[in-house]
Amino acid sequence: MLIERLDPLERVLDAHAAALGNDIIAYRNHTYRVVNLHAALSPCDDGALEKVGVAAAFHDLGIWTAHTFDYLAPSIDLACSHLECAGHGDWRDTVTGMIREHHKVRRFHGTDAAFIEPFRRADWIDVSLGVLTFGLQRARVREILARWPNHGFHKRLAQLTFTRLRSHPFSPIPVLKW
Repeated sequence: MLIERLDPLERVLDAHAAALGNDIIAYRNHTYRVVNLHAALSPCDDGALEKVGVAAAFHDLGIWTAHTFDYLAPSIDLACSHLECAGHGDWRDTVTGMIREHHKVRRFHGTDAAFIEPFRRADWIDVSLGVLTFGLQRARVREILARWPNHGFHKRLAQLTFTRLRSHPFSPIPVLKW
């Protein structure tokens, strides 16, 4: 079963539609791919899925709202403000952990690993266009990737990486963590 709509995710994306501009469909599809890949890696109840949806909505958003490719801190700040306003301050550590660690290259060990590690893997599966699967069946990965087409998301990431490389040749992907 695919998760077709998550209202908390949609509310965040709608609130930031102007900042996302022409990239809104590409980013929305990326967030739904990450949510669905997370759910495939680690099935969870509706409450947990809501947390994943909020983290997905904010995890890369700082690229557009803060106009930077060093976007983890701005994305986390946005998520924290949102969680407080939405009455979910108790989700702060889990959601910010998912955002902070989603570009970690190696496995995450630590508090909230049950949320953070599948989120990290889900983002890597999507960013690698399904080359990485972390044990998911390739047919399932292809189904998820096909349901929410790329719409230029990876092209935008490549553009941002090359722009960053020109101005910061020794730090082209500042969000990458070991």
